Amino acid sequence: MSQIESLFVTRLYRARLSEIGPDIDASELEASCYSIAQDDEAGQNWCEEKGYPGYTSYASLTDLPWRFPIFADIVAALDKHVAAFVEDLQFDLDGRSLVLEDLWINILPEGGMHSSHLHPHSVISGTTYVAMPEGASALKLEDPRSGRMMAAPVRRSGARRELEPFIYVKPDVGDVLLWESWLRHEVPMNMAEDDRISVSFNYKWE
Repeated sequence: MSQIESLFVTRLYRARLSEIGPDIDASELEASCYSIAQDDEAGQNWCEEKGYPGYTSYASLTDLPWRFPIFADIVAALDKHVAAFVEDLQFDLDGRSLVLEDLWINILPEGGMHSSHLHPHSVISGTTYVAMPEGASALKLEDPRSGRMMAAPVRRSGARRELEPFIYVKPDVGDVLLWESWLRHEVPMNMAEDDRISVSFNYKWE
């Protein structure tokens, strides 16, 4: 009797940020993101120099939880979500811990996008969503085996989700998504007239 099983599964964690940990007020978080972006001249200059659409604090601010208490609450919640994901992944941390490495704001205006990339120096990466107007782009995840499938035919239209080469995940405001940092991902062009706002982060093993 034939048997087919799935091997080397890629896991994606999705939950409500406030499901465990402090309650996060979305409107307060959005206002905080805009306030920080407005005051962060170094971040604005970096975005302009690099041709980055909109705003990110990635290259300019490392102390968001200290600047605004709501970001400290986000970290407290993220620590719990990451711990739950680590348990699902069955990592043996060998007496060490996964700790927050960095946390940054992303504000993508209409037409803004973030090209395909990964986070090679981290273990767990993710994003929590602050503003997702109608038409805002979903997160696009790429099958990590894509570069090794040079002679393979394309999948049929309507193929099972776990067989598709790209997966689009449309989060809601207040959601948190976690994935292993080697997973390539991107944010396609924002087709909404309003800003798409998120807070992204990395966790490292130490």
